[in-house]
Amino acid sequence: MATTEDIIRDLLQIKAVQIKTEGYFKWTSGIQSPIYCDNRLTISHPNVRQKITQAFIHHINEQQLEVDCIAGCATAGIPHAAWLADALGLPMVYVRSKPKAHGKENQIEGEVKQGQKVIVVEDLISTGGSAIESAQALQKAGVEVLGVLAIFTYGLRKAETAFREAGFQYAVITGFDSLIQVLETDGKINQIDSKQLLAWRDQL
Repeated sequence: MATTEDIIRDLLQIKAVQIKTEGYFKWTSGIQSPIYCDNRLTISHPNVRQKITQAFIHHINEQQLEVDCIAGCATAGIPHAAWLADALGLPMVYVRSKPKAHGKENQIEGEVKQGQKVIVVEDLISTGGSAIESAQALQKAGVEVLGVLAIFTYGLRKAETAFREAGFQYAVITGFDSLIQVLETDGKINQIDSKQLLAWRDQL
């Protein structure tokens, strides 16, 4: 199975993760950031998305989770949830950020049943808000949420606090700390850059 470092290098190669030590990116929130993460790019690279699916399966097997259904967070979590569900031969649903304003006003698309054990799949954990909202919507539908799986996390304290307070477990394939280690190991950044990047993250 691909290691955390392997997947980080894949994400860097396809530019799903980009890093700048100068001339920061601007997030939608207005935050100036040295990192830009767009895991949607993984859907165009079969070898990368297969590694991600296998990493999710490894976590499920390692934790001995008995899963009945896979739920994807709209929108970027949907394709990875679909590939994971297909690989495991399980049903799949996806969860909208809010109920539709027309028709049956569904927030959960697909069929879930009360008492089912579900894993929620997200592409990126920043503050954790969208994944937690999806998990809460599933809980309201009578589903047991075993946890959230994501590709990458920024490692923000806000996310740790939010998941703990909401009562959900989460796990990721890789994240900001591993990214910094790989970049330094590969000679892409130096120790001063590493300290500055980690300091930026820790002050958020």
